[in-house]
Amino acid sequence: MNKVAFWLKNARSIALPQSVLPAALAIAVAAKHEGFSLWLALLALVGIIAAHLAMNLADDYFDFQTKTGEHRQEMASEGIRARIAKYDYLTSGKATIGQLRTAIVLFLLVAAVLGAVVFVFRGMPVVYIALATLFLGIEYSGKPLQLGYHGWGEWVIGIIFGPLLMAGMHIAASGVFTQEVLLTSIAVGLLVINIVYSHAVLDEPADEKCGKMTFSRLLKSKPAKLAFSYIFNLLPFVIVLGGVLAGILHWAYCFVLLVLPMAIYLVYSLTSFVYGREISLQPKKWMGPMGNWDGYCKAGIGWFMIRWLVCRNLVTFFSFILIVVNVILAFVI
Repeated sequence: MNKVAFWLKNARSIALPQSVLPAALAIAVAAKHEGFSLWLALLALVGIIAAHLAMNLADDYFDFQTKTGEHRQEMASEGIRARIAKYDYLTSGKATIGQLRTAIVLFLLVAAVLGAVVFVFRGMPVVYIALATLFLGIEYSGKPLQLGYHGWGEWVIGIIFGPLLMAGMHIAASGVFTQEVLLTSIAVGLLVINIVYSHAVLDEPADEKCGKMTFSRLLKSKPAKLAFSYIFNLLPFVIVLGGVLAGILHWAYCFVLLVLPMAIYLVYSLTSFVYGREISLQPKKWMGPMGNWDGYCKAGIGWFMIRWLVCRNLVTFFSFILIVVNVILAFVI
């Protein structure tokens, strides 16, 4: 494996749809404007990808300093439901902490160079958004704030991959910021929060043992945890319907209601988990791709993956539907 492929894998390039889909949606929304520039949009997209990879590696760097992964590995061996460490390339000796720092800097350098080009054409708004994103990305795991360890990590991720990312991409692609992209980005951001929030609820015993304070742990009571599951899963659809009724969004945005059953299932399945009730671990076709499902079940994490994958598929399908809608509105109608 060459060095580029090695670091792409370590940076969890498999998670890139989390940034690429909202970015692609912002491009599709921006395509309806006269000032739309495809080449600037593509430059910004590559920059976003580089920044995303850098932030994933930075998260590993700060987690490694606090030995979070080792705590999780110990808990898994003790039979506690916990996700395993994510930076085996460090613990196995395949890479050093110094090499990790270098990889982070190089990814950030690529993002900065491409961002500078966009700045020349679009001005200071993209700089402000980039700086806000960088600050939140570093402080997610890094000191002094360590927001991800004090109960605000879910919100940080939602703000970065929703409003900040989509606003920055929309401005890069079209030079303007609109109510349409604002509403859309908030809806997408909530669904992104839902992924990490549901993860935190499922992983709460492990987080508690290793001292990580998530938003789920801040809420404490079961009704409060489930109330926010309703908010993160269902409010995006309310926002879309409200935007349509207010005349801000085209009626075709209502096609996202096709994936509403997935959101309802997630509320049901998380409720069952919180109250200790078993659910069927047999995926249905409407849940979307389930990856190596047999492998997950053999590893004993089917209970986790069925919920996490539906969360991921929900935001994927929601975004993809709106991408198709906006492409049709921009180039067909």
